[in-house]
Amino acid sequence: MLTGAPAEMTLLLLAYLGGVLTIISPCILPVLPFVFARSDRPFASSGLPMLIGMATTFAVVATLAAFGGGWAVQANEYGRYVAIALLALFGATLLFPVLSDHLTRPLVALGARLSEATDQQNQTGRGTVLSSLVLGVATGLLWAPCAGPVLGLILTGAALNGASAQTSLLLAAYAAGAATSLALALLIGGCVFAAMKHSLGVGEWIRRGLGVAVLVAVVVIALGLDTRFLTQVSLASTAPLEQGLVDKLRPNPSADNQPVTMTANASAIQPQREAPAEPAKETPTVAMTGPASPVVPPQSGAADPASSLAVEGELPSLSGAVQWLNSPPLTPEALRGKVVVVDFWTYSCINCLRAIPYVRAWYEKYKDQGLVVIGVHTPEFAFEKNIDNVKKAVADLKIDFPVAIDNDYAIWRAFRNMYWPADYFIDGQGRIRDHAFGEGEYKGSEHTIQLLLEEAGKTNVSSGFVAVKASGAQAASDDDDNHSPETYVGYDRAENFISPGGAVKDTAHVYTVAMPQLNQWGLSGDWTIGEERAVLNRQDGGITYRFHARDLHLVLGSRSGQPIRFKITIDGKPPGNSHGVDVGADGQGFVTGQRLYQLIRQRGTIGDHTFAIHFLDPGVEVYAFTFG
Repeated sequence: MLTGAPAEMTLLLLAYLGGVLTIISPCILPVLPFVFARSDRPFASSGLPMLIGMATTFAVVATLAAFGGGWAVQANEYGRYVAIALLALFGATLLFPVLSDHLTRPLVALGARLSEATDQQNQTGRGTVLSSLVLGVATGLLWAPCAGPVLGLILTGAALNGASAQTSLLLAAYAAGAATSLALALLIGGCVFAAMKHSLGVGEWIRRGLGVAVLVAVVVIALGLDTRFLTQVSLASTAPLEQGLVDKLRPNPSADNQPVTMTANASAIQPQREAPAEPAKETPTVAMTGPASPVVPPQSGAADPASSLAVEGELPSLSGAVQWLNSPPLTPEALRGKVVVVDFWTYSCINCLRAIPYVRAWYEKYKDQGLVVIGVHTPEFAFEKNIDNVKKAVADLKIDFPVAIDNDYAIWRAFRNMYWPADYFIDGQGRIRDHAFGEGEYKGSEHTIQLLLEEAGKTNVSSGFVAVKASGAQAASDDDDNHSPETYVGYDRAENFISPGGAVKDTAHVYTVAMPQLNQWGLSGDWTIGEERAVLNRQDGGITYRFHARDLHLVLGSRSGQPIRFKITIDGKPPGNSHGVDVGADGQGFVTGQRLYQLIRQRGTIGDHTFAIHFLDPGVEVYAFTFG
């Protein structure tokens, strides 16, 4: 695998070439009228500033979206409205020169002060650079390039590795590549325009034709018709070309960055790399969420002389948390002499919710005997970065032990962790001696705590194992009868989506759904599917899913913060006794916050059933299905 400076240069080149290929991608078509509308102007003072503004704006917005979460996406929505209005005004000025004269006077005056020497050449050139730059910014706000292999590689790296200057550079390189190919097209178009204008004398009609094209493009984008049309028409795709570039420049890509979800018995899991030997424990049921990758590799692999537990590494830094709850910030130095359990979790993860009662019980049982439990809340979805949401979840779950809010994945990366939930067991000398990934292994994990406390010199360590009786979403899964996998709704990780035409990315679209087969699902109504969620734009939208499990959960939120009414059915009927804790027997409920909702808890024999949820109000956010 490529490493160091050569790898960085290779990725920059790959990003640039991927951007160049966008000229033959259907996703570039909606913005072409805005670009070619300036083909009759000098390239240096008109076309080039516009392309610079477009590329820069895309790179900035994409960076904010990758690092900032939901707030950046919402901010960009408002920016799109402003951009649409500005470009509509631009199209009108092409149709009506008198309107142009009035509207460009402020830009002419400002342009004269910024570049007096150039502006004195002719009055029509004043303000051209500034106005072109502004139009480029507006175009950049509207441009949504196809997420092919190259752009997907960049954005996936941003999501997994966190904010970095390298990701911003890669996005800028991608945008620069697109600007380069558009510049060539613009130069050629300018020559054609000049030739037609000179030979036919129809410059005024050409300008008005461009104005009509711009206004049509504005209407098409504003109504979302561009994306709907492109999904139904077979056009050239750059994906094979981009994938070829990826394969040639990165011949051995690591599988570590491919997000997967695993729910299976431990005996059925085939590890991608050899794992260190572990002491004998109960046969676990493993259910976890996250990319398949080893976490903390053993530093020596040697067992401690006084124990059968191997030394897997040293407790890394706990710095980087944006805030601590229930405790001041803790450090490895301050924890010496204590036995520590570091528990990675996130509050909408069903596997984490089912494991928390055990972690909480260990804390209560052994806290006076030298055990420290640290919950590291590392978000999977953007809304889980909201500290108020985390505080509410901590209170609702009755978590009294310290919680580090790891919004920037600093502690996650320090441990090289890749799973929710994940527990690391640290001895009194600050060494990692054991780990547990996913649900299950609870007796074995508690036995590890007892051994480490005895090693630390604690006397009268409590024996036996905690008895947990959890209810609601925290109740243990019925794994013997669970045949449905965790299913994401956002297009980044969605599978088995059967609505005709597939997912229309980041654009409002009206979906329909027929009867799904097992583990298939679809949307009905007017939705916008984003990278990690789908948002209902108008009331009376729904989701249908064919599942086989005792429990069905759905991670939901309200975009406005106001309660959203919904009603669920199983095989077309109200759930009755099979309703979950967040819905009544009549199937009615409310989305009141961003969290996991338990909608189905079946009684009796489990079989294949069709679940449907109908939202009576717009603005619901749907993230993922989980089962138990």
